[in-house]
Amino acid sequence: MRKKIPKETPRKTPIDKEPDLKTLTRKAVAKLINFEESHPSEILGPRILEERGELIINVYLPLAVKVSLVIKGSRKKIEMERLNKEGVFQAKLSGYKKIPRYKIIWKSINNELIETEDPYAFKPVLGEIDLHLLGEGTHHKSFEKLGSKVTVIDGVKGVQFVVWAPNAKSISVAGEFNDWKEGAHPMTVIENSGYWGLFIPGLGEGTTYKYAVKTKSNVVYLRADPYAFRSELRPSTASIVESLKGYKWKDKDWIKERSRSRKGKLLLGTKPISIYEVHLGSWKKDYDNTDFPNEWGYKNYRQLAHEIVEYVKEMNYTHIELLPVSEHPLDISWGYQVTNYFAPTSRYGTPQDLMYFVDYCHTNGIGVILDWVPSHFPTDVHGLGEFDGKRIYEYANLKKGFHKGWGTYVFDYGRNEVINFLISNALFWMEKYHIDGLRVDAVASMLYLDYSRDPGEWEPNIYGSNENLEAIAFLKKLNETVHNTHKGVIMIAEESSSWPGVTRPVHLGGLGFDMKWNMGWMHDILAYFSMDPIFRKFHHGKLTFAIWYAFNENFVLPLSHDEVVHLKKSVAEKMPGDEWHKFANLRLLFGFMFGHPGKKLNFMGNDIAQYREWNSETQLDWEALDYDLNRKFHEYFKELNRLYSEEPALHEDDFDSTGFQWIDFSNADESIICFVRYNLDKTKMMLFTFNMTPVLRNDYVLGVPYHGFYREILNSNAEQFGGSGVGNLGGVHSEDVPRFDFPYSVKVTLPPLAVNIYTFEKTESQAVEIPDAVTEHEPVPAIEDTVFETTENAAEVLPEDMDVKVVTEEIDELIPDDKEEELPATIEVKKEAKAEEDEMSDKIKQILKKIKKY
Repeated sequence: MRKKIPKETPRKTPIDKEPDLKTLTRKAVAKLINFEESHPSEILGPRILEERGELIINVYLPLAVKVSLVIKGSRKKIEMERLNKEGVFQAKLSGYKKIPRYKIIWKSINNELIETEDPYAFKPVLGEIDLHLLGEGTHHKSFEKLGSKVTVIDGVKGVQFVVWAPNAKSISVAGEFNDWKEGAHPMTVIENSGYWGLFIPGLGEGTTYKYAVKTKSNVVYLRADPYAFRSELRPSTASIVESLKGYKWKDKDWIKERSRSRKGKLLLGTKPISIYEVHLGSWKKDYDNTDFPNEWGYKNYRQLAHEIVEYVKEMNYTHIELLPVSEHPLDISWGYQVTNYFAPTSRYGTPQDLMYFVDYCHTNGIGVILDWVPSHFPTDVHGLGEFDGKRIYEYANLKKGFHKGWGTYVFDYGRNEVINFLISNALFWMEKYHIDGLRVDAVASMLYLDYSRDPGEWEPNIYGSNENLEAIAFLKKLNETVHNTHKGVIMIAEESSSWPGVTRPVHLGGLGFDMKWNMGWMHDILAYFSMDPIFRKFHHGKLTFAIWYAFNENFVLPLSHDEVVHLKKSVAEKMPGDEWHKFANLRLLFGFMFGHPGKKLNFMGNDIAQYREWNSETQLDWEALDYDLNRKFHEYFKELNRLYSEEPALHEDDFDSTGFQWIDFSNADESIICFVRYNLDKTKMMLFTFNMTPVLRNDYVLGVPYHGFYREILNSNAEQFGGSGVGNLGGVHSEDVPRFDFPYSVKVTLPPLAVNIYTFEKTESQAVEIPDAVTEHEPVPAIEDTVFETTENAAEVLPEDMDVKVVTEEIDELIPDDKEEELPATIEVKKEAKAEEDEMSDKIKQILKKIKKY
């Protein structure tokens, strides 16, 4: 029924009865019957011949055996004259000066009696402004105009169809309503713009259809609607008329709070973002699902909403990221080969079901991010490829327009209509489904003309280099448009190269993304932790290198689906050693991840230590939680997420070097690293120690920047997490013994293959504040870091235009005479030698802060 006609020979159809040549010529009839007419509205429908005072109505109903019409206000049926066997009918009525309303009643070849309005009594609605904006690529709500829209024209309800196909010879709407006959409902090209339209009265939501597109080489393809809001479940590929109306959202407070985000980097950098990456079809399956019966065990969006939200809240995640949910024909593509960009996949329910999923997440405090694929699309015959016989969505030059490795087409980022399609689609998910962010897939493949291409398979740009200038401009426009129209929405790039400025604002020369996956960190860390600890000392740089560039971009640290498929093994199975060592290494790896600067993303299964690599055809191995080590690791992961979300030092300053400071990064021989993390205003500090070998290290001496108590708040070697229980019994006190560049030190126990996390607590005598400037290598000099032995010494470090005498007099006035001798000769924050410091008043500290600020 839904077939492609490989080639059609024009038929020379005789006209049995002579038509009214004023409205229907022999040539016009032949073009109509042969499905070659691009302006059917000029010959079909009603016409007034004023000089003759006649109303002429022409209809084309190839499935009709008899046709009549009824004028509004009259009950009389007027039989129309059949002009030929192909279904052209005509009525001539005298005495009319204007076109009346009428209905057509026809008897089909199946003996059905059908009553409808005449489609060609209505003009397709696409105004001049719409056409202008579409032409220049700035119609950001083109999804409201193109595709199939349930609408009312002149009081008549029906569906308006609009499609872009500038090279087509002719197009018609085919569906169940016309027995999928191509040419039965021909569309009209609107003002020679390349957009075709037709209003079909009587159709409504749920109508299945496709566009029969006849190319200039007389081949007819049945294409799905690029702008359809709903699609049939594969293997069927027809589009479905859907209005997206009727769902009542309850997430008003969430959206209002999200819209307050206007400072991008600053706000993102201060919030905890721990993302749970999910493939809906393989999270959990239910083959006995009476509420949503299907042979693949899929759960409905609504069922998944309750189950997944309950889980991510229990595990302390902040966001869910869904692998692509746009309709796609191939299950094992995981959604990354999209054919219907505006239609959520029917595998898991209706569009309203997906709305419920997002709404339920929001009302439970969970954000929703979608994987989005503007980089390429598949070659399926019902899809976008060679849509009207020419390459209009993809580059015409296959050296730019085809991915040999993926077997997919590349969008033409230099064409306004394509830019309009993609940007409108991004905004569509935010407006209609309240999505909180898009993770843009395969950005590197868009940026480079030679991506995955051998020499001779690509052509340089106008400057002779390999950058795709059109894709760069598109990404900038995309991000600017999203940020201007949907405040607080996050744009994330999966960009695997070292392209500079991916997360830099567009006005500063960047691409304008909010965050970027740190693919280098992911590959280095997995390579490091996969090797036997014996060899780790030779690869110590894999641990430390990422900090050199960690603050060049706003990074997300991903351990994603890509790393647990295609024989790469699961994260748990990558770990070396026996079962105990595997889990110890696993705890160590994720402890390092949550301590390292950057937001977090984990694919489903990581947090239960699934051994089997991910298979999209089966559900996760939830039975793994029946095993003691898996269950304890699961609790450990939950605790990491909790600490990350609750401790400001772990998330408030992720995108700036001032939130991180190395303690020990050079002990490659023993494979030990240590660092501290600070919160945004530097009032909180957390110390991390990592022992990357199975060797217990007792009395390991670390330099620390501040004097006080270091409380151990997490030990991955704790028995409750599956470890041996060796630790530091709650914490350690610092000593006034310098170590390397630090004025104090602590002696700690480093359990084997373990991470230990400490929070810093000031002692009673500690009157020092954590400075505002610390970096990954050495502290940035600050006023508090400088020793003032005399006022003359202070003058050497203060600005030239600051009066030292005035400052010191202010301090002296605050100290009673009888206490003056108690003020130590040396006032310092970061001591370079052992000395005791008395507590000074708040006002004195405020003055010192003024000095620093000055």
